[in-house]
Amino acid sequence: MTIKGPAKEWLRKELFEIGFDEVLFAELDPPIPNRLNDWVGKGYHADMNWFARSLDKRIDPKRVLDSACSAIMLGTNYWPTASSAARQSRWAKYSLYKDYHDTILKGLKKAASILEASFGFSSIDYRYYVDTGPFLERGWAAASGMGWQGKNGMLISKKHGNWLLLSAIIVRRRIERDPPLKKRLADQANHLELGAHCGKCERCISACPTDAIVEPGIVDSRKCISYHTIENKGVIPRWIRPGIGQMIFGCDICLDVCPWNRFANSGRQLLLESRYGIPDLTLLDILNMKIDYFWDIFRKSPIKRLKLKGLLRNACVVAGNLDSNSEWLESLSSEWRSPLREALLALVSHEEVMVRPHAIWALFRLYGREIGRDIEPLLNGEQNELAKDEFDWWERR
Repeated sequence: MTIKGPAKEWLRKELFEIGFDEVLFAELDPPIPNRLNDWVGKGYHADMNWFARSLDKRIDPKRVLDSACSAIMLGTNYWPTASSAARQSRWAKYSLYKDYHDTILKGLKKAASILEASFGFSSIDYRYYVDTGPFLERGWAAASGMGWQGKNGMLISKKHGNWLLLSAIIVRRRIERDPPLKKRLADQANHLELGAHCGKCERCISACPTDAIVEPGIVDSRKCISYHTIENKGVIPRWIRPGIGQMIFGCDICLDVCPWNRFANSGRQLLLESRYGIPDLTLLDILNMKIDYFWDIFRKSPIKRLKLKGLLRNACVVAGNLDSNSEWLESLSSEWRSPLREALLALVSHEEVMVRPHAIWALFRLYGREIGRDIEPLLNGEQNELAKDEFDWWERR
C-alpha cells in the first residue's frame, strides 16, 4: 500500500519535529542517471577504492535493500548560528559541530521507530545512512525536489543554499514522490540536470584554487582540497600545497561563493551540537599540539578522523602558505616568525614520518634557503626518506 496524501504529510511533520529541516520523498524507479562509472574510470576518485568497490550498489539502491521502493530524503541545515563561525574560512563549517554522523544517527533511529510504530515496518523493511553508505544522497535528494546538484557537485537548496547535511532512509514501501523543482519535468520521474538552477554562473568553478571542478558538476578528487586535507592519509603532493591556502580541514570555497547562499539562514540544529570554539585555536596551538590535548579538543568531532599526524601535516601546509591575507595571522602576535620557526623545526623530527616533509616545505617557504643549515642536522637517522627527499628538492632549486 502506497503511503500518500494525509498519511504522507503526517510522516513529513513527524520527521520535521525530530529535527530534520527538510523531509522529502523519492521513488526509486526509474534509477537516477549518473556518471559514476565514467568518474571512477577517469581516476577522479583518487585512492578512495572503497567507493569503486561499491559502484554497483551506488548505482542501484535495490542492491543495498532488495525490493526497496522509495527513499525518505532528509536534510539538516548546518549554517552556523554564530557569525564568527560562519565568517571564518579555515575549517569546513560542518566540522564545527560534534560529528554529525553520530548526532543525526540519533534522529534516524527515532524516524525508524515512527515507521515501525505507525506504519507497520519491521527492521528488515528499511535501511538508513548518514553520508556513509553506498547510496547517492545528492542525486536522490535532487530527485526528491530538495534541491539540485550544482556546478560545484554539491546539493543546492533554494531555501538553505549549500548548507544541508544529507541523510536517507530507503524503504520497502512505496511513498508517493514529491515533485521536482522544475514543474516542466513533473512527468519525467527522477530526471536530473546538473546545474539546473545555476544559469550561467560559474563562480564555484572559477573560485577553486586547485581547479578541481573539471567540468560543471564533476570534481576530480586528486585536485580537491577537501580530499587532500581529510581523505588523503599520506603525503600531500607538493604541487597542490600552495592551493590549499589557509584551509586546515576540508574546504568550503566552492560553497561559500554560491549566490544561492543569500537565501540561507541558520537551521534549528536540533540534531547538531555546536563546537564553535574550534576556530579559536591558533596555528601555534596546533603546531605544538600533543596527543592528549588533541583528543581532549577533538573528541566526538569529525576532525578526530585526521588523527594528530594528519592535523599536524595540514597545519604545516597552512604555515607554509601564510601571507598578509591569512586569517591565521589575526591570532598570532607581531613576533610570530620566531616561535613558528621553532615549532616547525621541532616537527622536522616528529615521530610521525609523514609530518616531517611538510614541516620542511613550510620552513623553506617561510624562511628561504638559509633555513637549510638548521634542517640538515635533523635529518640523520633511519626512516627519514620522505624528509630527505623534500630537503633535497629544495636544495636543488
